[in-house]
Amino acid sequence: MTKGKNKFRLFPAIASLIIISSCTGNVIYTDSVAIPGENWNLNNIPTFSIPVEDTVSGNDISLLLRTGSSYPFRNIYLFLTIESPQGTALADTIELFLADEKGKWYGKGFGDIKELTHPYKTNVFFPSKGIYTISVRHGMRAEDLKGVYDIGLRVTRVKK
Repeated sequence: MTKGKNKFRLFPAIASLIIISSCTGNVIYTDSVAIPGENWNLNNIPTFSIPVEDTVSGNDISLLLRTGSSYPFRNIYLFLTIESPQGTALADTIELFLADEKGKWYGKGFGDIKELTHPYKTNVFFPSKGIYTISVRHGMRAEDLKGVYDIGLRVTRVKK
């Protein structure tokens, strides 16, 4: 094989690496917690620990929720608590709509499972360095929510 042909084989690999790194370069944290038995109990409170080093850049925080067709509602209420490294806490309640009025599920996926990404906070500045924790508890009237596969959190740095 000549050197010229070898360069052409290397080019797609390098281009792919550049594209992949540019797409994920601004994600500073992502994690998900599987819900045991796809049945989210009220006492199961997933917690995410976000290490923060940058106090100057803005960040977007998104929730990711994967549900199946056995989920009995078209919405879900979530109680979130954000705790700073100093121990101060902020509580928040949000409602996510998972399906429209006719029962068509939002989000991406195939078959039984749909994944919904929901912007939670945009352009957030973390005031100090350290570990921030975000805990998520469902706020539905049912103690157990069947059809919830997992919940996740993603923090991305806002591009300047």
